[in-house]
Order: sequence, then structure tokens, then C-alpha cells
Amino acid sequence: MHRRDRFFYFNMGPGGPGSGGPWSFPLHGPPQMGGFRHGRRMRRGNVRAAILLLLAEEPRNGYQLMQELETRSGGAWRPSPGSVYPALQLLADEGLIRAESRDGGNVYELTDAGRAHVEEHKDRLGTPWEQATEGVPDDVRELMKLAMQVGMATRQVTHAGNDEQRKQAAELLAETRRSLYRILAEQ
Repeated sequence: MHRRDRFFYFNMGPGGPGSGGPWSFPLHGPPQMGGFRHGRRMRRGNVRAAILLLLAEEPRNGYQLMQELETRSGGAWRPSPGSVYPALQLLADEGLIRAESRDGGNVYELTDAGRAHVEEHKDRLGTPWEQATEGVPDDVRELMKLAMQVGMATRQVTHAGNDEQRKQAAELLAETRRSLYRILAEQ
């Protein structure tokens, strides 16, 4: 089983990364199949740094942190809940963040000690979401960005569209999937 924060995933619908469903798959594979694999695994320290930096901007819940990291990295990095939530707990235990219960969930924010820590270590914290994209070819970044946009449009049709619009969207996506596989089959 692959760690979700190690590989690229197209995350376009229910189930999310690693769910095994048709909407989630890693963008890698054996070199003989033309797969692209991110060269380095993101370290846990990067998750910690990313959380601190994002919470320095505004309070967020765990899901919002994962979404923002995916967005800022152009889809290259979305840490798993299994790496984000333990990091949040550790940061809370250290007194750098605190959780506030809102709308049935926890929203995290920096404490005064956390703000001081971020300010003092800003250079060392860097920009982990940019580190996640180092070495990723521009065409792969663009493809991932487009796939994320298609996923967002699909969610909009799912939530706001009527039965006929959802049917048309499903047909279009099915044809698009087949067309993408045809591109690979031409090799």
C-alpha cells in the first residue's frame, strides 16, 4: 500500500486518495509504463512546517489544511489524514496551536507561543508546498492542475446540476477517460 503523501494523486471525487475507487489513482508507475514518480518523499517535518505556516495566515480545520496544501502544491502533495492529525496533536501538546470546537469539528489556530515560533523560525520553515513540486516537470504540473479543475467542475455539476446535466457530465467524463487511455495505447 502506498502512502498518500508520497505519490501524486488525482483526487476528483468521493472516496479521496487511496480509496481504491475510480476517482483516485496515483500518477506513477513502473518506468517501462511511462510512469512518473516524485523523487523524494515529503518528511513529517514538512507537514509540521506547512501546518504552522498555514495557521499563521488564518485558523483552519484539518481538511482545509490538506486542501490548501494540495492547492498550493498544484496537486503534487496532499498529506494524508494519518500525517496531518498526529502533527496537529503534537503541535497542540507543544503549546504551539490550540483547537476550538466549531460546527461539530475542530478549528486550529496558533497560540502566542506558536506565532512567536513561526516568526523566529520563518526562514527554516521555508515553503514546504514548493518543495513538494521540486523536480516535477512543468507539463506534469499543468496536467495535474487541469485534472484538479475538472474535479472542481465535476463537484459543481454534482451539487448544482439537474439529472440531465449530471447524466451529460457522466457521459463526457467516461468518454474523456476512454480517450486518455487511447493516448496511452498508441505508444
